[in-house]
Amino acid sequence: MLKRNALSVSVVIFLLGAIVAAQNPQKVKDESERAENAAEVLNEIMKTPDQSIPQSLLARSYAMAIIPHVVKGALGVGGRHGKGLIATRQASGQWGAPSFVDISGGSVGLQIGVSATDLILVFTDKAGLKGLLSGKLKFGVDAAAAAGPVGRTAEASTDVKLKSAIYSYSRSKGLFAGVSLDGAALSIDDSANHKVYGIGVSGTDILINNKVKPNPVVKPFVDSLTKNAAKRTK
Repeated sequence: MLKRNALSVSVVIFLLGAIVAAQNPQKVKDESERAENAAEVLNEIMKTPDQSIPQSLLARSYAMAIIPHVVKGALGVGGRHGKGLIATRQASGQWGAPSFVDISGGSVGLQIGVSATDLILVFTDKAGLKGLLSGKLKFGVDAAAAAGPVGRTAEASTDVKLKSAIYSYSRSKGLFAGVSLDGAALSIDDSANHKVYGIGVSGTDILINNKVKPNPVVKPFVDSLTKNAAKRTK
C-alpha cells in the first residue's frame, strides 16, 4: 500500500511538471535557455578529444553539473555568479531529470576585469552532493574540487588514479585563465525547479528520489549527457 501511494505521488508530481512546462512556455523561457546553453557547452567541449574530459572519468561519473557563463571578476577580488543544471544517474545508469542550480561566491586573487567562464563539475559519488542537498555545497569547506584531467594524454595516466569526489573544468572566453573554486558555493535553485517541475519539488526529489522525469524544458541537457557520458562503471 505504501509503495502504491509513493508511486501515485511520483506520478502526480511528474504530471504537474509536464503541465507547467507545456502550458507556460514563456514562464520557463529562461530555464529552457539555461538547459540549451548547458547542453551546448558540453557538446562543444567533447567535440575535441584532445581538449575534452577523459572518457575514463565520464564513465565513473555519478553526477554532472554544468554552469554556462559564470561571470567572474573585479579589481583585486574575484567574484563569481552563474546559473546551471546538475543531474545524477539513476540505478540503471541512465541520466535522470536535472535540478537547476546557482553558483556564487569568490576568492581573493589578482584578477583584473570581468570574464565569463563555462564551468563543469564531475561528481564521482553521492557523497559529493551532501552539502548541496543540505543547503549549500561550499568548496574548500564542505568539499574540495580537484582540477580535472584533460584530453587523450590524460586518459591512461588517470584511469586508476581518480580518487577525488569532485573534478572541475572551466572554459574561459574572457581575459584571464585559471579558476579556483575555493570560496564559491553551489546551491539548489528552488525557484527554477518549481517553475519547471511544480511547487514543492525539492532537489532531493529530483536528484536522489527520481520523483520527476525529464520534460521538454530540460530534455536538451539530458540528451547531451546521454550522448557524451552514456556509460557508468564502478
